[in-house]
Amino acid sequence: MPVVTMKELLEAGVHFGHQSKRWNPKMARYIYSARNGIHVIDLHKSIPLIEKAYEFVKGLSANGSILFVGTKKQAQEAIEEEAKRCGMFYVNQRWMGGTLTNFKTLKKNIARLNEIEKWKEDGTYDRLPKKEVILLEREHRKLVRGLGGIRQMTILPAAVFIVDTVKEQTALKEARRLNIPIVAIVDTNTDPDEVNYPIPGNDDAIRSIKLLTSIVADAAIAGREVAKPVEEAVTGEEIAIAAPLEVEEAEALTMEQQLEETVLAHVIVPKEEEEEKRTGF
Repeated sequence: MPVVTMKELLEAGVHFGHQSKRWNPKMARYIYSARNGIHVIDLHKSIPLIEKAYEFVKGLSANGSILFVGTKKQAQEAIEEEAKRCGMFYVNQRWMGGTLTNFKTLKKNIARLNEIEKWKEDGTYDRLPKKEVILLEREHRKLVRGLGGIRQMTILPAAVFIVDTVKEQTALKEARRLNIPIVAIVDTNTDPDEVNYPIPGNDDAIRSIKLLTSIVADAAIAGREVAKPVEEAVTGEEIAIAAPLEVEEAEALTMEQQLEETVLAHVIVPKEEEEEKRTGF
């Protein structure tokens, strides 16, 4: 079964690019033609690249995490929904500089966010002046905006999925600096050479973003489902191996006991014979 059909891509408007005067010449190999001053993306070339990205994410998500990034208004809802659906991390409000390259500081910010929320719950806010509470609330909103979708991320992601690499240049550069693989939707105004797994398509339409993001999320879910039977099989093998080992240990113990009995018999019998000889003498 194909990952996506041509009909689905056309209905979502994935083939619509930017104005022909705002194009990047490096995208020429993915452009079919220009109609009414707007470039049309060649979906015959997009489908194999979508399938390639799908297989990559599927293989990677079995043991690693993927960070979904899309802060433009059209992408915010889709990024949050699909990332939560597949159990991955996301940034859909504001990319904080150093999210990847300065991960130690990011952990401190997450700890600060948890601390403020703890103060809310245990009643510390009630003992603070109103002005300080207002400042803490402002800080809390700022931290939630940048860290809401990555507060559970303890290690760097194995890959990054980006919607609109032009807008998310900071995230793109940080991922490239750390050699983290990038899967991204590349429109006609972007540079596909910056991305490891480009998906030529419309990165401005809500339906297009939703469709392509859901494909990546489906790949992540499929990868985790494939990993589960493997883990079960490994645990089953460990149990199957453990049983014969216990039997072998039991057999070894019985053999040792038999050997001890025979040795003791040989040792004790001569002593009794010697005592009998002595008394008889």
